[in-house]
Amino acid sequence: MIEALRSRRSIGKLEGDVDQMQIRELIELAVAAPNHRLTEPWRFTILRGAARARLGRLWAEIVARDLPLSGEARAGVLQREAGKMLRAPVLIVASVRTDPDPITAAEDFAATAAAVENVLLGAAGFGLGAMWRTGAAAYAPEVKAFLELDPSDRIVAFVYLGRPAAEPSPPKPRDAEAVTRWFD
Repeated sequence: MIEALRSRRSIGKLEGDVDQMQIRELIELAVAAPNHRLTEPWRFTILRGAARARLGRLWAEIVARDLPLSGEARAGVLQREAGKMLRAPVLIVASVRTDPDPITAAEDFAATAAAVENVLLGAAGFGLGAMWRTGAAAYAPEVKAFLELDPSDRIVAFVYLGRPAAEPSPPKPRDAEAVTRWFD
């Protein structure tokens, strides 16, 4: 487990297919995440095949609508943004219900983020590549509607999942001491 935590990396170039049973097992790992008050606020939406392209077209329109571009420049942005949903054969969208109590809502969001980390670590254990992304369109009501989420739900992650098409870059050194304070 320690080695998995140290070595797991986001992999942006993914290919192949992911077995449905592996996806189900990743979701089982996700729901094993710690969750204060046992509210189980997380929801997971799996996108494969043409669903990724449909979401990609919607995503592109959302991103491009505020850009002062036209013609070929706009078409290039639309194509590039739509293609993002096709970077992996599977997308797992992790979302969370938003509780009216702000403390519960914050704890539920944190629990769902922990569930996403379980997915990432589980994917590494299967030899799969994974990458956690969001972006401005994750907050768009149209994306929530496409995913059949409640307008008050929050998207925590788009997890891109597949077989690594390239070796991940080596881990960057991190200075844990620089972000740690001790009190006695």
